[in-house]
Amino acid sequence: MDKNGGLVLATERYGSGQTWKYSVSDGVMKRTRDGSEAGLRSHSVVELFKSVFLPQGYPESVSSDYLQYQFWDTLQAFSSSLSGTLATQASLRGVGVGNQEATVAAATVTWLLRDGTGMLGRILFAWRKGSKLDSEAKKWRLFADVLNDIAMFMEILAPHFPACFTLVVCTAGIFKSIVGVAGGATRAALTVHQARRDNMADISAKDGSQETLVNLAGLLVSLLLIPLVTDNPVLTVSLFFLFTVLHLFANYKAVRSVVMETFNEARLSIVMQQYLKDRRILSPSEANQREPVFLQFGKTTPVKLGVRLQDVAQSPEELNLALKENNMPFLLGIRSGCICVCLGTDASVRDEIRAMCQAACVSNMLSCPTALKPTQQNLWEILHESQKQMDAHFSPFLKGVKAAGWDTERTLLDWDEWRVEWKTKNS
Repeated sequence: MDKNGGLVLATERYGSGQTWKYSVSDGVMKRTRDGSEAGLRSHSVVELFKSVFLPQGYPESVSSDYLQYQFWDTLQAFSSSLSGTLATQASLRGVGVGNQEATVAAATVTWLLRDGTGMLGRILFAWRKGSKLDSEAKKWRLFADVLNDIAMFMEILAPHFPACFTLVVCTAGIFKSIVGVAGGATRAALTVHQARRDNMADISAKDGSQETLVNLAGLLVSLLLIPLVTDNPVLTVSLFFLFTVLHLFANYKAVRSVVMETFNEARLSIVMQQYLKDRRILSPSEANQREPVFLQFGKTTPVKLGVRLQDVAQSPEELNLALKENNMPFLLGIRSGCICVCLGTDASVRDEIRAMCQAACVSNMLSCPTALKPTQQNLWEILHESQKQMDAHFSPFLKGVKAAGWDTERTLLDWDEWRVEWKTKNS
């Protein structure tokens, strides 16, 4: 029975929103909402906002970290919009806006040179680093925003160095083109992570709506700022640094809030090394908190995945050592201080995960203070020892990561395209 004395026949709700009841009274079926009149009005406003700016089915249709990431992403977009206003004003002043001695032709040439160098930079960066943007989305996302701030700072300083103005703005243009590639590609990778109902297009569209709203707010604030900073370089630089600090802090918090359940090289190495240490499986949340979000150079033993056979073995003797007691569809070798993994043509995702786990195990053994002197013979002994550890521990490790919530059906490991078929003594 409902509050009006009717018999409730059914209830329904839209997503996780308001509930309706179907009741019958005096032979007539009625549809009514639950809740008070004031509550219904406020709920309608909230529902309207959600339908405009959030993906359909929120929060069930997105990952659990969606709201936290979008909050910090919105804050960084707002601060970046304000910094961009200051940089644009400086660029316009540099090309001659407001200067009666400047010519339209000179300004046009400068602008074309900036755009042209930016286009070349975009192509070159996508060629060299495109495959890294999926596997290390957090690092490149943060790198893009840092580089964007550097580019805007260069644009603000450029008018004060008229002799080098074109060179400075062209360099800033290259940086911004890299930002466009890295930022757009990593945002797409994060959208794939956030989508829980194959609703990537909806999430991307609503993200665009959120960004447009933020830019509108930034535009209104910029209209108040422009009269204050015009012909005031000290205030311009001061405000830029303030907005930059806010921008970088929000970006750091945004990428730190992302909890990916798929393995890339860093997350798998962190989980594997913790397991080798105390047999404990880290959850996705724990491993993501430990994952480095800044690009690192030379701090750990590098791992190359999907290399040519000659990077693993350069003689029949070395190939025999690589194949020794090895029935897996991958081979490991150590060459010039780098762990190289050669993948067979019939390797599965499970084999890819095991190969990376063994590489992490080798890296752990090489960094151990009591490790053997790295002669070529000792390196093969280390590889054979890591193989024995994988034989003993990989199966329970894989079961553990599945139980902890990791997705083992696919990975974000950065494999190159080389695949090898090798012959064993028995074949």
